[in-house]
Amino acid sequence: MPLSLTKDSIDLGIITTNADAMLAFYQGVLGLELHSKAERPGSTMVRLACGTSLIKIVQFDKEPPAKAPGGGLQGATGNRYWTISVDNVDEMAAACEAAGYKVPMPPFEIEPGLRITMVEDPDGNWVEFIQRDQ
Repeated sequence: MPLSLTKDSIDLGIITTNADAMLAFYQGVLGLELHSKAERPGSTMVRLACGTSLIKIVQFDKEPPAKAPGGGLQGATGNRYWTISVDNVDEMAAACEAAGYKVPMPPFEIEPGLRITMVEDPDGNWVEFIQRDQ
């Protein structure tokens, strides 16, 4: 049976041990707006709006026993990056770099009419920004 979607986007959960640094990046630099905050026994989740998607930053009271490996795209299998479509790829890369975040893949045209860049959040997760010509 195929999916019967009730929302036109997906939500992304990011587990962290440093929610303050992650919020400084996602809210402060990228400008994602606070959707909601939920404190439950053992964890806190902050939901940030990214279009119709939610980026959920989760910190547990007890640190998880393992961390995801770094190394970018070729560092391991599994979820290695996620993409946000924007109309200002160059400005996003510059803002991230100016705020002290790594830009392991500076803006470039990957194919005619499509520019991309990849930046690294405080936990080493890669976020891709893509810009398509209109």
